[in-house]
Amino acid sequence: MTEQTHRGASAALYRAIWRWHFIAGLVVLPFMLILAITGGIYLFKDEINDAAYSNLRFVQTGGTALPASQITAAALEAHPGTLKSYQPAPAPDRSAEVDILGEDGLKDTLYVDPYTGKVLGSLWDGGAAGSPAMYVVRKLHSLEYVGWLGNRLIEMAAGWMVLLVGTGLFLWMPRGRKLGTTRIKAKRGRPWWRDLHAVTGFYCAIFIVFLAMTGLPWSSVWGGKFYEYAYALGLGMPDGYWSNKPVSTQPVSEAVDRAPWIMENQPMPLSTAAEGVPQALDTVVAKVEELGIVPGYAISMPSGATGVFTASVYPNDITYERVIHLDQYSGDVLYDAGLQDLGTLGRWAEWGISVHMGQEWGLLNQIVLLMACMAMAMLAVSGATMWWKRRPSGALGVPQVPADWRIPRTLMIMALAAGIFFPLVGLSMLVLVAVELVVYLLGRRKRLA
Repeated sequence: MTEQTHRGASAALYRAIWRWHFIAGLVVLPFMLILAITGGIYLFKDEINDAAYSNLRFVQTGGTALPASQITAAALEAHPGTLKSYQPAPAPDRSAEVDILGEDGLKDTLYVDPYTGKVLGSLWDGGAAGSPAMYVVRKLHSLEYVGWLGNRLIEMAAGWMVLLVGTGLFLWMPRGRKLGTTRIKAKRGRPWWRDLHAVTGFYCAIFIVFLAMTGLPWSSVWGGKFYEYAYALGLGMPDGYWSNKPVSTQPVSEAVDRAPWIMENQPMPLSTAAEGVPQALDTVVAKVEELGIVPGYAISMPSGATGVFTASVYPNDITYERVIHLDQYSGDVLYDAGLQDLGTLGRWAEWGISVHMGQEWGLLNQIVLLMACMAMAMLAVSGATMWWKRRPSGALGVPQVPADWRIPRTLMIMALAAGIFFPLVGLSMLVLVAVELVVYLLGRRKRLA
């Protein structure tokens, strides 16, 4: 290959990657902003909930805590309905939480002083988010308000974010020099925004990729396949726990507010008898605490005559995560598993999700990921600003397609690999290619007319 041919191929590759980075950036930009803003807020959900609802979540310490039966009875007296779950006070200065399904069909969380039995107040049940406000933030973060389409759009955006980082780093490495811009040199105008975009992306690339990849296990397509393959290879949720015991069609995720991700799709076991006298809640509490479950756990009530008691905890230190199912009549342990029982991929996924949520290393974890979220927002804003400043009047200003439509073989291989690893990204690539071809053919027809 001659030097001129090599330079031509290099230029074609650079233009092709720049064009796709530009187009994908514009497409993903609104999703990046949504993920960055809601993710940055949700990192501090516990602190926000504690500050906003301190009158419900905190109590004066002193005395001996009442048994679970008295606490739940006080809650049911104040708010008649069906008891769904009970969470003992996780610390001496905390209230107990009781979830009750009311006669109106809505589930509320009642906060009860564990020492006096006084009901401090109630909130509409926000599940793992801990409050209605954080529930909204969580649903916005995953776009679940849009239904199945929202989840897939977020999954596509996460995959494209990984590719944007890769293509951005390629563009950051200028031809003819060893390194790209590592500090903002320009003083104003579009060059300043360009330097800001490049420097932010360079220093935060690894964190953005980490957030994207650790968020994907929650997605429908990628996450579903990851769970399926991890299980099939014996590297996720190990087989054999049920030991010929009957199981229901209800997954763990529908029975508890928060369970380890890798366990959420596991079926709930069934109690061995369809009738009898259920175990008292006080007995169940004593049983799971005897088994060593850590504070912060919640107990979900049996669902129907064959349901089970489920104690689950997902603490900041995931080495103590646990799910325990008890037969509602005999109290026998039907299932008891924690992090150590998972396969390699299962443990990695749980650790990644824990860090993703900002709970593994306390405040340091939260601050680092908050800065990553701010960087994502800055990249979106700076990218949009550069586009706005460079776009021709009345046009999108998309970088031109190479005149010879030469697409380097390396880029094709990279695109194919990315499309296989991120299926929804591959699908969106095909859509973009189809649009490109239509635009090209229409332009060619116009030129020939």
